[in-house]
Amino acid sequence: MKFPRTYTLKEIAQLTDTEYIGDDTFPVKGINEIHVVEIGDMVFVDHPKYYDKALNSAATVIMINKKVDCPEGKALLISDDPFRDFNKLSTYFKPFQPASNSISDSAKIGKNTIIQPNVFIGNHVEIGENCLIHPNVTIYDNCMIGNHVTIHSGTVLGSDAFYYKNRPEGFDKLISCGRVVIEDHVDIGSACTIDKGVTSDTTIGEGSKIDNQVQIAHDTVIGKKCLIASQVAIAGCTIIEDEVTLWGQVGIVSGITIGKKAIVLAKAGVSKSLEGNKVYYGTPAGEAREKYREIANIRALPKIIEKLYK
Repeated sequence: MKFPRTYTLKEIAQLTDTEYIGDDTFPVKGINEIHVVEIGDMVFVDHPKYYDKALNSAATVIMINKKVDCPEGKALLISDDPFRDFNKLSTYFKPFQPASNSISDSAKIGKNTIIQPNVFIGNHVEIGENCLIHPNVTIYDNCMIGNHVTIHSGTVLGSDAFYYKNRPEGFDKLISCGRVVIEDHVDIGSACTIDKGVTSDTTIGEGSKIDNQVQIAHDTVIGKKCLIASQVAIAGCTIIEDEVTLWGQVGIVSGITIGKKAIVLAKAGVSKSLEGNKVYYGTPAGEAREKYREIANIRALPKIIEKLYK
């Protein structure tokens, strides 16, 4: 998330009530998660396992819960609880804005777009031309929808990321301030849920088609001309490259990449990145031919054992 203007390190420290290492006027342009940070962004880290990754990332400001040597050209914010203080900034720059109408006065809707009854469209939503939004669709604040998009009944765009910190008193939620971006010529079926990014965008690429009852989690990027069948669940920060096909009930863990033109057959469980231009099956997902051979060998085991003990 980019700030409305460039803030100074001192200003951000004052907003979060934290110490800082660096020049008072050191520029801070926004906040982002580690996988999408850019020069000028701030990232937070609260576990020693990820200190080096954060300090060596593109981020130029690191909010950290330990005093460490500051890398050259960067600045530090020292916080006893970076998770909490990151949430302070999210709340400050993107406060919750209650709705006053079913279709917000700040929403922009393009020519020839049809909005059916009982649709909710939140603040600062933009919808392009020649779209069809069916009844009971909910579009949260700041979502961006392109041209020639169809969204079927019961779908929700822009719900919060499923992202929590386990504290002794219970789970603490990381506040989401990102968006959902739907590009041109996308079709989305009924009862789908697409969560907004924590600080960036969850994106559905041009020409992709999504069946009913699909869950797409925060910060996932789906490429162009993908086909996603019913009951697929994709965890956060996943990259699905162009022309990938995911058949029914495929489950995908967070933070992996599925390569261009890969096909993942029904009920597969994807636990690591997959190369493109191949067909996959099973749990954990592997190349389909190898998985079928494994199944055939397992089925042959009783006969092999029977022969051994005769």
